[in-house]
Order: sequence, then C-alpha cells, then structure tokens
Amino acid sequence: MKRLNWGALGSTTTTAPSTDSGGSIKASSRPSSSQTSIPIPRDCQRVNRQGEALWSTLSATQNAPFLIYDDSFLTLLGPNPKLKLLIDDSRAPFFHEAGAYIPTTNELFITSGIIADPAAVSTAGKSVQVTRIQFFADHDLDRHRVRSPTKVSMANGGTTYKDGVVFCAQGSLRDPGGLVYMEAKRPHKVISLITNFHGRHFNSPNDVVAHSDGSLWFTDPCYGYEQGFRPKPQLPNQVYRFNPESGDIRAVADGFARPNGIAFSPNEKIVYITDTDYLHGDGTVDPTRASTIYAFDLTHHSSSPFLTNRRLFAMADNGIPDGIKCDIFGNVYSGCGDGINVWNPGGSLIGKILVEGGIANFCFGRNGELFLFNETRLWRANLARETKGALLKI
Repeated sequence: MKRLNWGALGSTTTTAPSTDSGGSIKASSRPSSSQTSIPIPRDCQRVNRQGEALWSTLSATQNAPFLIYDDSFLTLLGPNPKLKLLIDDSRAPFFHEAGAYIPTTNELFITSGIIADPAAVSTAGKSVQVTRIQFFADHDLDRHRVRSPTKVSMANGGTTYKDGVVFCAQGSLRDPGGLVYMEAKRPHKVISLITNFHGRHFNSPNDVVAHSDGSLWFTDPCYGYEQGFRPKPQLPNQVYRFNPESGDIRAVADGFARPNGIAFSPNEKIVYITDTDYLHGDGTVDPTRASTIYAFDLTHHSSSPFLTNRRLFAMADNGIPDGIKCDIFGNVYSGCGDGINVWNPGGSLIGKILVEGGIANFCFGRNGELFLFNETRLWRANLARETKGALLKI
C-alpha cells in the first residue's frame, strides 16, 4: 500500500510507530499536528493519532497508564497524575457499579457484580453486595459490608442524593425492581421510591443520575432477564424520569437495545446515555452491535422536560461504555474495556486511563480524585485538583 505524504496534505509528516521485540506496536511519543511540544508528566504517553489511523496502534500495549490522544487531556491530568491500587480482593467482584460518594463523611458506596449465593432462591442463586468504604487519609481506609434490607434487591447503579444514596434495584423473580433511597448513616434505613411504570414492572433498572430539580433519571435494560433473576420483560428497554415529590413517572427516551449509563452535562442541557448492546446478559458479545454513547438536548415544552436531537456522540473502541460521568468542563468519561476513556464535549477522544480488565463504573471524589471499579480491584486516580465531577463539583 502506498504510504501517504502527510506533509503534502498540510500536516506534519509522521513516522511509523515502533514495535517491541514481540512485534507489538508501540505509539510514538512524538507530537502530531494537533499536539504541541508540551512536556508530559511521568506515567503518561502520547498516542500518535496519525500513526494509529494507519497502523492500528493498540492502546493496551502501552506501559504508561495515562494515554494522551490530545494535549487538552494534560490539563485534566495535571503535573503529577497517579494511579494507585487501593484494594485487591480476588474472592468476588466486590467493585462493580454505583459509586456514590458522600463528601460530608468521605465515604464511598459501591455495588458488587453477581456473586454466587445458593441461598438466594428468588434471584436464581445470585446476589449482590453493597460495600461502604470510608477514607481517613491517603493510605488509611475502612471497608464494611452494608447489611441492607431486601428492598435493595440486586442493587446496581447508584447516585448521591440528598443525605444518602439512590440505588437501582434490579429486582428478582419474586420482587419488582425500581429505585430505592438508602440513608448513608447507619443503620442505612431504606425507602422504596418506585417499582413500576403505571402498573407494569420495570425490567431491571441499571443506572441512575439526579437532576438539580430533584428528579431522578434512570435506564432500564433487560439484563436481569438475560441473567436469569428477573421475569420476562413487560416494557421496552428505555429511559425514565421520576419525580419523587409528585410521583410522576415518564418515559423520556426509547430506541435503545440496552440502555445503560446516564449522565448530565455540567449545565444540564445535554443528557448522555450509553447503549451497550455489544454485550448481552448471557455474556455473549457481538462487535456489530452498539457500543455507543448518545447525546440528547434537554428542552422544555409545556413546562415539561423532553429529550430531543438524539445524536451519536462517541463509540467505545474497546468493550462497552458502561458507567458515564462528566467533569465540570463538559468532558465525558466512561468505563470501557481498557479503562476510562475521555472525550471532549465535541466527541473527540482526548485520553485514556488504562486499567487491565477494564472499568465497569467509577465516580469522582474530591479535588481530582477518581475511584475506578475493576471488579475484584478498587483503584484511585489522582488528576489535577481542578478536575472535578459535574455532579458534586468538589
């Protein structure tokens, strides 16, 4: 194949990426035309985007955990980004979803992946555990299992809400799924918020985010049915808005195969929703199915919010875009098959935080903290102190 002369196209000429002794392709650290000669911090490496387009550079071959696709990512990382393993527990996938951070007590609530539990008859021998982690110092933390009531059946996604956490309860063969509120303080009193859409039970609510007006927006795919702990679905795989004050429940977006993560832009004028049809609940994957983030404009008609102008925002190049969050600058973060992927508000990939095995979900803490859930491992990334999550802005 004839090699293109990038200089003739008005761009700087690039060189082919080097290979290691095993033949794996490595990305060049030389800046491309969209990058400058800004020095990069330790544990970071630039990706030669032009080289990647021609020679299929694989991000997973990098030694540095922070990959720079665009120099704007350097501002988010700060001068000394770090990635640290906090907990490694191979007994079960304790660190999977939710990620609700409570700033007043410096606590983090996380839900597990599916754990084998022969005693859990109503969930076909499966259970989910909620873990509370309290941080005292950089190297000092306490980890406790939350003894939550059965109302939080097969908890999955979650969000900080008022003085506690709202969880997506996926439900069981006996109990319907829905949204539940749990107080952050012990004994973690639980209140069921909603279990149905006008009499029809939800499929298996997956992820939830809170709007500043107090409403809760959540996704409802059919993963519970596919994994054998929910009955046959009674509703389409779609997205809902629930007002806890009035009890109003509305379907706000459909046309998804498997809606999953959901997040608001900092000004709440855009809603990002992931479709993870690439991965089905039985574990099968199909690379021709959606592994996509969609963006919607949040507009109002007759004093009610509507999602309009649906558009494809980005596609994950590795695995699925599971959990999704925004920072205060409008950048979009998602847990994918190779770690955290970050896109700017225009949908261009600007960087990655590589974690072997990928990231299901994550959440922002304080002053540039990012907690990453890697199933049997809990990680913390420290970025620039100015890089804050759009939800808490701390």
